[in-house]
Order: sequence, then C-alpha cells, then structure tokens
Amino acid sequence: MDSAAYLASQLAKGFARSLHQRAAGLGFLPGQFPILLELWSEDGLTQKQLLERVDIEQATMANTLSRMERDGLIERRPHPSDKRAQLIFLTRKATAMQTEAVRAAMAADQDLFRGFRTFERELLLEYIRRILDNAKRL
Repeated sequence: MDSAAYLASQLAKGFARSLHQRAAGLGFLPGQFPILLELWSEDGLTQKQLLERVDIEQATMANTLSRMERDGLIERRPHPSDKRAQLIFLTRKATAMQTEAVRAAMAADQDLFRGFRTFERELLLEYIRRILDNAKRL
C-alpha cells in the first residue's frame, strides 16, 4: 500500500467501475472513453494518431476499435492519400452520446473525490500530473 504505482492502478480500476455503471446504459465501455474523447475533439483521425494521443498498446487499440465499430460507435473510411491507413469517424450514435458520456465520467470522478475539499482535489491533481510527466520520461 506504499507503492504509488499500485495505488494509481487501484484508482484507475475504481474509476473504471464507477464509469462502467454509468456508461452501460449509454452504450460504451470505460476503455472506449479516451478514444471517444479524442474523436469528439477531432473526428477523422488515423489509428496511429489515436495511439499517440491515447498512449495504449497497438493490439489494445485495434481490439477496442473493432469493438467500437461492431457496437456502431465508429466507422472506418479510406485515407485519401495513404492507401495503408484508414480514418476513424464517429457515428451519429457516438456523437449523440457525448454530453451524457462526459456527464457520466464527471460523476464517476466526483465519486472518487467525495469528502475532499476543493484545494485537496486540486493539489492531488497537480501531484498526479507531475508524476505522469515523470512517467513519460521513463
């Protein structure tokens, strides 16, 4: 229990559980949420661009995108200038769920910070950002 990495892992699992309860009725899984966020921000990215932005393994990304396509959240279209690449676009279903999905994630986040004062939350977030910056350098 003195390992920051272990505790961060447990925190991520707790957030995923909380988000899963809210997201199930909306039609997405917690692991799909970071991809949805990126595509809501900029639709029509390649898988490589998503990999760089979400920072997950290639195999995980491929499987997640396949599930999202199966579930009607994304569609793939040929890249206009790179025959090897495809562009990934949100479907109407995924676009329509944005507001509720973001609300669900915010509620899941609030669950984790229940009982924290505002300055405590802000301080913890600052510490986590610094740790993540260190992790990127490894």
